[in-house]
Amino acid sequence: MVRRYVVAPRGGRRAYPDISSALRAAAERRGPALIEIEPGHYEECLVVRGEVELTGLGGPGSVVVSPPRGTVLDAFGAVRARGLLLVGREADVVDCSGGTLALEHTEVRAHGGVCVHARRGTRVTLTDSVFRYGRTLFAGAAGDIERCAFHDAADNALAVIEGARVSVRESRFEGSRIHGVRVSDAWGELVGCALTGTEKAAVMADTRAELTVAACRVDSVHAEAVMFIEQSRGLVQGLRVFDAEHGIGVASGADPVVRDCVFADCRDTGINVQTTGRGTFENCEVLNAGSVSVFSTNGGAPRVNGCRVAGGNVGVAVVDKARGHFAGVVVEDLAGTGLRVLDESRAVFEQTRVERCPAGLEVRGNGGTTAQLTDAVIAGFDMAAVAVTGEARVTLTRVFAERGLLGFGVGEEAFLRIEDCEVSATRAGGAVAFGRARLVARNLTVTGSEAFGLCGTESAYVDVADSRFDDCAAAGVTFDESGGGRLVNCSVTGSRGKGVQHNGRVDLVSLHTSRPVVERVPEPAPPSVRIVNNHFHGPVFNAAVHGVYLAWDNGEVTQRIIAQATPRAVPPDTPPDTPSATPRVVQRGVQEHDDQDGATP
Repeated sequence: MVRRYVVAPRGGRRAYPDISSALRAAAERRGPALIEIEPGHYEECLVVRGEVELTGLGGPGSVVVSPPRGTVLDAFGAVRARGLLLVGREADVVDCSGGTLALEHTEVRAHGGVCVHARRGTRVTLTDSVFRYGRTLFAGAAGDIERCAFHDAADNALAVIEGARVSVRESRFEGSRIHGVRVSDAWGELVGCALTGTEKAAVMADTRAELTVAACRVDSVHAEAVMFIEQSRGLVQGLRVFDAEHGIGVASGADPVVRDCVFADCRDTGINVQTTGRGTFENCEVLNAGSVSVFSTNGGAPRVNGCRVAGGNVGVAVVDKARGHFAGVVVEDLAGTGLRVLDESRAVFEQTRVERCPAGLEVRGNGGTTAQLTDAVIAGFDMAAVAVTGEARVTLTRVFAERGLLGFGVGEEAFLRIEDCEVSATRAGGAVAFGRARLVARNLTVTGSEAFGLCGTESAYVDVADSRFDDCAAAGVTFDESGGGRLVNCSVTGSRGKGVQHNGRVDLVSLHTSRPVVERVPEPAPPSVRIVNNHFHGPVFNAAVHGVYLAWDNGEVTQRIIAQATPRAVPPDTPPDTPSATPRVVQRGVQEHDDQDGATP
């Protein structure tokens, strides 16, 4: 049978003048007790033992328990508090040292201390309550939190540590100086919660934590919305993030699963995986990220499936020895590059679509930098659909590039392999290799280029087989400078431009074309010139010298080639009175006159 005790500030018939006296009476009689408290201000510390319920009889905040110092409510047993305002300073306001504790419709204010401390082996339930200024701490305890609000915590609003297990539902965390919720070496669950205004990550999982975040919203936070570090695991599903520095961060061996989430208007990155972090990201959206939408760096290795990136600067970036596997990713309407792989990183892109971005895929770095792009569409680009430089290595398989400046480009000492790819409607060209790069293509089709279909220039090497170049305005295939290679079983069709324009360094094997094939004649090198500067009044020769230009007593000597040598063959359409171009060398001293102090034999 539950015994009833009444507390009134002024006492009275059958009423106790303070709560402590009612608690002592209940302890003497033992058994379950209900203590009903009239509105008032009670400056006392409550030590509650046994099966006791404390209930405030007035409206919210009408029963105030606020001692000058010390713990306000010390609970051990089966304790329930309802309708109270508990205010403490420099100590734990509520301390559950054993048994169970339930707070309902209660407000706790901790000025310089802890709102609620649930110790190891206890179970604490918080319902429809408010916690201000201090943190709520579950250390090795179990807990259930529902429809609560945590405001302006001086550090973490809720800390779940040391193997604790806490479930939080439909609660709000606002204005925490550190984290809204921190789960460390423990298990935590957040369902239907809102977090805003935290100064560090709104939700933090560290030290092998297990964390579930479902149907939550995070906005206006100064750092990450959710952060997994130190080998933490968990599931994030249905999360909505607005105006965070980073939507979600993963680092130091953490490996969460993230599904059906939206990261909008993040100031830096939407998804950020770094320092050997991993993670699986499925069916997520990143909208209008300030820097990079999906970022893998410094050893990160995410798996991204079925995600959409729209707006913002760079779509997907894998840099600084990172990795990444991306499948079914759609990237749209960016200010910068759609996909980027740099600096010894490795990335695989499958079933990817990049639309209305200045550049499609950019790969740059040393020989450890690799990328594979398979079953992809890149459309509406202002620069190159694919650009590979440095010593990077890239493989394109079934990639379709359309409506842009340049299809595929490889330069410096990089390597690009193209298989079963198509380029159409480009303004500058289909595929180009420059520098000392190598381009290997099989079954490449270029259609409707306003310039060339395929180009090899400088010292690049191009090996193309079973490919077709159709309706290219300038030339289907062109080689200049010292670029070389071979064309095997290729065709050039259409009614515009030349078929092949080359420099004699390319092997044409089974070339099919009705357009002209033109071999350019290499231009001869300019005359060999040696310029001797000395401090004598004239040159001194010890043997016969030929083809030499000399200048002395000059502060500056400049050689200019006025005209280049005439090619071996003059095109038939050259007018008959066109003068032949004869090289002429002008020596310049201080001025362009022949009467300087120097002599020019």
